[in-house]
Amino acid sequence: MSKPNARERILQTAYELFTQRGVRDVPVDEIIRRSGVAIATFYRHFRSKDELVTAFLSRREQLWTSDSVVSAARERGSDPVAKLLAIFDVFDEWFHRENFEGDSFVNVLIEMGANHPLGKASIGHLANVRKNLEELAIEAGLREPKEFAFSYQILMKGSIIEATMGDLNSAKRAQHMAASLIKDFQVADETGDAEGATA
Repeated sequence: MSKPNARERILQTAYELFTQRGVRDVPVDEIIRRSGVAIATFYRHFRSKDELVTAFLSRREQLWTSDSVVSAARERGSDPVAKLLAIFDVFDEWFHRENFEGDSFVNVLIEMGANHPLGKASIGHLANVRKNLEELAIEAGLREPKEFAFSYQILMKGSIIEATMGDLNSAKRAQHMAASLIKDFQVADETGDAEGATA
């Protein structure tokens, strides 16, 4: 297996440090030292720490949001509603990992503020998460899928914050609320029952 190139080593190192400690607490010189590159090499690939954080956020969305959460939920769920609920099964496993690191998008947003370029980038990535939820809601035939996605994301973010505070069962608690929320957004058939509702 070939050794990762310098840019990839920098990004891998930053990914590990930023997810565990946040952005402000990790100095560039530590990233340079741990990735084993020269200072000039670092700045040849990333003109600033902010540029590196931007790359980290994009990598985080790909590895965690798209590959780990959305893909895993789609694979586990037998139907669109089950796929939505499976998000919290994925979260439950995540929360119980020894290296549970919290939500990097929210962390960077809080650290940098909504008006900072990195804060805006985090908001953009969170919007992409919401877009995935909206697509799942459409597949499930839910009404007002965009509004549903906003509400569902509140449950997701809330469970992550609770887990960060120490409640490792927060995903299961949120999943119960998620089931009720889904039912609220299901379209009633002519008999008045919600389509797709389960007993």
